[in-house]
Amino acid sequence: MNYAIKGGAPLAGSIDTNTSKNAATALLCAALLNRGQTTLVRMPRIEEVNRIIEVLVSIGVEVAWRDSDVILTPPKKLRLKEMDEVAAGRTRSIIMLAGVLSHWSDDFLLPVPGGCDLGSRSLTAHIDALDTLGINLEGTAKGWRVCSEKKRVAEIVMWEASDTGTEQAVMAAVLIPGITTIRFASANYMVQDMCVFLESLGVRIDGIGTTTLVVHGVEKIDGEHVGQPSEDPIEAMFFLALAATLKAPLTIKSVPIDFLEIELLYLSKMGLRYTRSKSYIGGNGWTRLVDLTIKPSKLTAIPEKIAPLPYPGLNIDNLPFFVPIATQAAGRTLIHDWVYENRAIYYVEMNKLGADIVLADPHRVFVNGPTSFRSADIEAPPALRPATTLLIGMLGAEGESTLRNVYPINRGYERLHERLKKLGAHIEAYE
Repeated sequence: MNYAIKGGAPLAGSIDTNTSKNAATALLCAALLNRGQTTLVRMPRIEEVNRIIEVLVSIGVEVAWRDSDVILTPPKKLRLKEMDEVAAGRTRSIIMLAGVLSHWSDDFLLPVPGGCDLGSRSLTAHIDALDTLGINLEGTAKGWRVCSEKKRVAEIVMWEASDTGTEQAVMAAVLIPGITTIRFASANYMVQDMCVFLESLGVRIDGIGTTTLVVHGVEKIDGEHVGQPSEDPIEAMFFLALAATLKAPLTIKSVPIDFLEIELLYLSKMGLRYTRSKSYIGGNGWTRLVDLTIKPSKLTAIPEKIAPLPYPGLNIDNLPFFVPIATQAAGRTLIHDWVYENRAIYYVEMNKLGADIVLADPHRVFVNGPTSFRSADIEAPPALRPATTLLIGMLGAEGESTLRNVYPINRGYERLHERLKKLGAHIEAYE
């Protein structure tokens, strides 16, 4: 799919925040801890979810959509040797099935995970945590061999505060009876979502929202259960960046505010003006939401660098959105993407749209602003967030632009072009 964009149209209105990609994929994996039927409510219809579902169907799970709900019914025995390697190879989320499937089979092969091309991405946090629980991951030419004949409870110190690594450790520990403690755990939104879901399955987890999780493992989960991913702070940040960059008066509804406080602090220091509603609780019974109204604002670069940190710091997935924002801020902004090996390289693609971005090294860029956007024809980079930053620039560029091969965007955003049109954007999708 490609996007044809006539930029420069004024945007305004309100938009609802969809449920989270990262929480949805984790819940799909965690649902296999239940031998009974699981219904996941308000699931986003995005390509990342589709890939996980294709994998689950290939190993024998019955999956059905009912409006926006997904109903999963596992068989008595999974067909792990028939796993769809093509679908598995297009999502990094597949690695989270290692611990889950170890409760179905003591010895199986998991295909090499795919996902965004962000350079070398270590699986050490996964391997180390699972090994502590008696689950061994061995790399082979065909994928990861998972052996787990001697699973055990343990005290785990995470190699790093990895989101998926923490989810891996928690899911693996759920069906190991006894107490497993996980220290230096990620407390990020998708981890909290997954833990809340697991508690709805009858598993006690102490410390949700902190860096120490205590999982009280059980013998078996077998019943009808319902779960729901919370709203996506990264999607909310996309619309925040859109409004800030294009000076568009937008109201963003159902924003998971606890995961955007630092981002809003930085933006307010840059001059962004906004108001927020009183908070309310989301459909999962846990996440605190607000409605944000963004006002057209004159922006100024802040002297400190903008860099991510583990939660509650600035979210690594939200960092790219500061690039288009910084192109409209007076002065020079230093953005330091220290987590990924080459994602900062994709940021300079915005220079094709008239931005003034200097690549200092593979992790740092200097953004000079303000600059005016111009139209261009660009192939979307193979990374979800950098691709959406180009879309923001094209929406602000006078003239006709083309963003080609937007599969990376469709991995994480549902019908994004249709939702943008409701805000006044002139954008069409075509094959």
